[in-house]
Amino acid sequence: MPDIEIKPLSPSPDIRASLSEILIEAVAHGGSVSFMHPLHQEVANAFWEKSLAAAARGERIILGAFDGDQLVGTVTLVLDLALNQPHRAEIVKMITRVSHRGRGVAKALLYAAERVAIDHGRWLLVLDTADDEGASGLYERVGFKLAGIIPDYAYKPLGGMTGTMFYWKRLQNNAPTPA
Repeated sequence: MPDIEIKPLSPSPDIRASLSEILIEAVAHGGSVSFMHPLHQEVANAFWEKSLAAAARGERIILGAFDGDQLVGTVTLVLDLALNQPHRAEIVKMITRVSHRGRGVAKALLYAAERVAIDHGRWLLVLDTADDEGASGLYERVGFKLAGIIPDYAYKPLGGMTGTMFYWKRLQNNAPTPA
């Protein structure tokens, strides 16, 4: 694996532009990350602008993986959930640049997201992925458990439909009692 540094991202035009570039590339290569191809720059920019603003408010944490100065991957940990779910976080927008896939970047991002979740008192993580061409193998290798599959859940970015696999992972055996 290249020497990758993972750190939380904060709002800036350069970060937003890099995140938009990664998102557009992922969608163009069939990544099922809630967008359709072709994904226009303005749409990607608007999505990341909103996400980075939510991160600045503490509602989510967007992590970036850097190979030198280049942003090569990202994952978001959503913390802003219902009041009866203060122990839980959701993993979304796990994306690795095509040039860096298969090199451990996504795994490193997941482990970093787990550490951040624990630091924020979250001990149960959930995520979803497409049942075809998704990252289910990665998620299972790092300990996520399949909760179930919903067929025809979403459209694929390049056409057709896909089911969605829902996963969970408990980060601690002892759940704290909410105050």
